[in-house]
Amino acid sequence: MPKYEKYEKYKKYGQGNLKSAPESYIKRDYRRAVGAAGFSTFQVKVRETDLFIMAPADVHGPAYDLVRQYRNQLENYINHNPSFQSSLLPLDIDRLAPPIVKDMLKASAATGVGPMAAVAGAVAEYVGGGLLAGAGIDEVVVENGGDIFLQRREDCQIAIFAGPSPLSNKVGVKVKAAAMPMGICTSSASVGHSLSFGAADAVTVLAADTALADAAATRLGNEVGRDCPLSQALDVAREISGIRGVVIIRGEDIGAWGEIELVDLT
Repeated sequence: MPKYEKYEKYKKYGQGNLKSAPESYIKRDYRRAVGAAGFSTFQVKVRETDLFIMAPADVHGPAYDLVRQYRNQLENYINHNPSFQSSLLPLDIDRLAPPIVKDMLKASAATGVGPMAAVAGAVAEYVGGGLLAGAGIDEVVVENGGDIFLQRREDCQIAIFAGPSPLSNKVGVKVKAAAMPMGICTSSASVGHSLSFGAADAVTVLAADTALADAAATRLGNEVGRDCPLSQALDVAREISGIRGVVIIRGEDIGAWGEIELVDLT
């Protein structure tokens, strides 16, 4: 493993701290507000993996097979390489690893966090991509604990759930069809089971690579302190190659950078 000197100050970050989740998040109540005319919606759950999928046809069977396939690849890799699961810093790229593992390692290296910070986004994209390639559909939305792989033929609005913030579900981002496929991933210090050392209610990152968006959301969430200006984290976002834009919400404060079109959802 290389020393990654420039990441040493982020050793404490990795995936961050466990925190309690509101009952509405645990029950995934936010999924009830999601839908599109003519689309089937269904859940695919395999142990810890819990996906919400929207597609123009019921592709539950293929989706379940894909989840099992990629979970098996990740679990087998971790069994032989336990540091992949526990490392708080980037690891060497393993040329013999499965593609999903390689993508997580690359996202980790680009953002300075552990590779498991990219797991939810990676699974969402690989399942979504697999459905597009082999299930006879050309549109799909795969949500994995707030991390989304999005491929639609029309513009979409994505609400940002920001826990206790008064801006939660009142502001969102517009994603144009021409920009898809797109990964939209959110990290929070106040919501969910993912780990964060920051104080943001939501850090939402857009990137063509969903694993990168997921890892970047973790990294940028760790940059948001309780008293520091949001511009500090936005400056870090500018240094991460490959991300399209970011929105940060902390209490009543909001900041954005990049190819972001905010929408008022009130």
